[in-house]
Amino acid sequence: MRRAIGILSCLAVLAGLALVLAGMCGSTGCLRPGGDSADAAMLLQLRVPHALTAFTVGALLAMAGALMQVLLRNPLAEPYVLGVSGGSAAGALVATLAAGYASLPRQNIAAVGAVMGAGLAVILLFGLVGKSLRRLPLSPMAAGHRLLLTGVMLAAGFGAVITLVLTLAADSQLRGMVFWLMGDLEDSRFLPVAAMIAVLVLLWSTWNAPRLNLLARGESFAQLLGVPVVRLRVATLCAASLATAAAVTMAGTIGFVGLVVPHGLRLLIGNDQRVLLPAAALAGGGGLALADLAARTVVAPTQLPVGVITALIGVPLFLWLLSRSRT
Repeated sequence: MRRAIGILSCLAVLAGLALVLAGMCGSTGCLRPGGDSADAAMLLQLRVPHALTAFTVGALLAMAGALMQVLLRNPLAEPYVLGVSGGSAAGALVATLAAGYASLPRQNIAAVGAVMGAGLAVILLFGLVGKSLRRLPLSPMAAGHRLLLTGVMLAAGFGAVITLVLTLAADSQLRGMVFWLMGDLEDSRFLPVAAMIAVLVLLWSTWNAPRLNLLARGESFAQLLGVPVVRLRVATLCAASLATAAAVTMAGTIGFVGLVVPHGLRLLIGNDQRVLLPAAALAGGGGLALADLAARTVVAPTQLPVGVITALIGVPLFLWLLSRSRT
C-alpha cells in the first residue's frame, strides 16, 4: 500500500507541475506572476482552460485505454479500437459539412454531431455483440475476439464516411476539419461535462479495480471467484466508450495516449488496476498537457495539431518500452 501511495503521489506532483507549466506558458512566452491585467485575462480566459482541457482529455483517453486492455485482455488495445471514436469523428464532420451548407454555427453543430455519432457507434456495437457480451466465451482465446473484430469493422466503416466528407468539403472547411481530426484542444466549452465524466469513470474504475484484476486473469477464473463477469464486462465497455466519446467530442482524435500511457505504466509499475487506473489518469492528463504545450511552442506562433506531437513522442517511446519488456 505504501508503494502505491508513493507512486500515485509522485505522479500527482508531476501532473500538477505539468498542468501549471502548460497554463503559464504558450506561443507568446511564459507569463510572470503579478503581471498586468492583460496577462491575467490571457491566463484565466485562454491558457488555464486550454491546459485543463488537455489534462481532462488525456485522463479520459488513458483510462479508456487501460479499461479496453483489461476488457480485451490485449496490451495493444486502445480507446479507438471499437469504432466509438470513429463514429464521433464522422458525426462531427458530417454536422460541420451540413453547417457549412446551411450557414449555421460550426462549433455547436459539430459538438452535437459528435455526440450523436458516438451514440450511434455504441448502439451498433451493442446491437452486434450484445449476445456475446452476455455470455462467457467458450475458450480463453475467444474472449473479446468478436467484440474486437466488430469494432475494427465499425471503425473502417466510419473511416470511409470521414474520407467521403473530406472529399466533399469545401476548401474553406477542409483545413479546419483536418486540424480537428489530428487533435484540437481549443474548444473548452464542454470542459465541465468532460471533467465530470472523467471523475465518474475514475471513481467507478477505482471501486471495481479488484474485480477488474480478476477479470484480467480470465472470465472463467473471475466467475469462479464470484465476480459478476457479464455485468462487469458490459459496464467496463460502457465506461470506456463514454470516456472515449467525451474525449473525441472535446478534442478530435488524438492518438497514442490511450495506448502508450497504460501500456508503459503496466511495464513500469505492474498490472494492479488499483494503482494502474488512477496512475493512468494522472500520467495521461499530465502527458497530454505537456504535448499540447509543445504543439503551441515548437514552431510558434504556428500551432501544430497535438496529435502530431503525441505520435512523434509515442511511437519511439512505445518501441523503447516494448524492447525492455520481458515478453
